[in-house]
Amino acid sequence: MRNIGMFAACEAHIETEPETIFVGQDRAGHWLVQASGGWMEGRFISLAAAMRFARSERGTLPASCIRLKDTPMEASVSFAPVQPWERAVPKAAKPDAPRVGSPA
Repeated sequence: MRNIGMFAACEAHIETEPETIFVGQDRAGHWLVQASGGWMEGRFISLAAAMRFARSERGTLPASCIRLKDTPMEASVSFAPVQPWERAVPKAAKPDAPRVGSPA
């Protein structure tokens, strides 16, 4: 693993373990961004797009660091197309809230 300039610096005075945001490629060449805690993952077409996302996420985690991985990363979420028999999970909404596209 190699550091990416100032983004590899973690704040040492934070009492909890800082979150690490990893940026790297999978075996197919896609750019992945993953949080060490497993709560976040994204897939991007370029390093620039992946870094932009990682920096924006780092803004919400002041003690975090961004690390560029030089070994292939494994996606924890499948990026395979949704199959016809699979259903998307509906977004959470208030039971009495009007649905998008329906009359209010």
